[in-house]
Amino acid sequence: MLAAPASFSHDRGDRDPSDGWLSTWTASADRNNNITTPQNFNAATTIRQIVHTSVGGNQVRVRLTNEFGLSPVTVGPVHIAVSAGGSKIYPNTDRTLTFGGKTSVTLYAGAPILSDPLDITVGPFANLAISLFLPQATKLETVHQLAVQNAYVSSGDNTASPDQPSPKTYTNRFYLSGVLVNTRGRTDAIVAFGDSITDGFSSTVDANRRWPDNLSQRLNNGQSHHGTAILNEAISGNRVLSDGAGISALARYDRDVLSQQGVKWVIMLEGINDIGWPGTALDPSAPQATAEDIIDGYKQIIARTHLRGIRIMGGTLTPFRNALQGTPNVGYYTAQKESVRQAVNAWIRNSHAFDAVVDFDAVIRDPAQPTSMQTQYDSGDHLHPNDAGYVAMANAIDLSVLRSRDRDDDGR
Repeated sequence: MLAAPASFSHDRGDRDPSDGWLSTWTASADRNNNITTPQNFNAATTIRQIVHTSVGGNQVRVRLTNEFGLSPVTVGPVHIAVSAGGSKIYPNTDRTLTFGGKTSVTLYAGAPILSDPLDITVGPFANLAISLFLPQATKLETVHQLAVQNAYVSSGDNTASPDQPSPKTYTNRFYLSGVLVNTRGRTDAIVAFGDSITDGFSSTVDANRRWPDNLSQRLNNGQSHHGTAILNEAISGNRVLSDGAGISALARYDRDVLSQQGVKWVIMLEGINDIGWPGTALDPSAPQATAEDIIDGYKQIIARTHLRGIRIMGGTLTPFRNALQGTPNVGYYTAQKESVRQAVNAWIRNSHAFDAVVDFDAVIRDPAQPTSMQTQYDSGDHLHPNDAGYVAMANAIDLSVLRSRDRDDDGR
């Protein structure tokens, strides 16, 4: 039998009743409108998904969701264990989750659900396997499209199995939107809010190399229960103002950011799809978003953030010259769209509307051709960074700003 890592145990220990729940990992739910994603699951199907924690705690809860479903979904049993790599788990860490004391649960249409607290101790940077069983044939309506992490789908109830027999793999999230831990002291959260660049498009699958993952490593190395949770609430293709790939940032902000516990900072990087999508096959009839339109959207998000006593850091939009060449993206980049990006970035840098700024553009752009990404950071599509680019982005964030606990006298 494989041994369990020391970061996961079933020891309840002494717990201060004032300890609170905090998400350690999240994924923003979206409607399933992508033909490359499974549309249905057969009866008697197991789905095993791997999540990477940012902070640890002495209890765990899992958040499942059917928020975009039109019909109820029956789930159960649901298991949690430490991942042993790929579709394997450490069997001695396997535990069954319950929902109101039951091992099966109905995910009602349009709603999420939380599991009961489970007394296990999980450390930061743990890889947890969440295995859920679908006893009935199920139409898949709620997903997170870009997991950059393999999910393993197999026939039969294999939720407690050390491995999944002959699984099919998909790089999506299915019905899983959060893992929460109960911490032993003051722990804060930072939400990374954005589109595919924050979602980690083109980063290495199963390697946790998105820029929020790299930021978590910088902030939490050497921490145990008192680090900073980094929550990735990005949706690939998302826009600030309009629905498309996911509901708009303005529409989903309360659900994905303001409903989270313990949020101290938001880091926002979004707007490039508002600029790039109009006039392409992605959205041929949409009017071109102006810099003023996008800035007005930012102002609303900033205002809503400040009402909750949270600070927000604005990220400048990264270069996109020659981005996404080919159908359906012809025309994603034009000189006129580049002028909008430059105007938006000038406002982010100079308006002082955000509580802080991280100049992702300055870090990623080619000094010899500032409208383009440096080759060493380019994944090849001229829009999304590679692993090295995501490291550079995380390194550009001033940790001393994020670690500051006191708010300014003016309330910002």
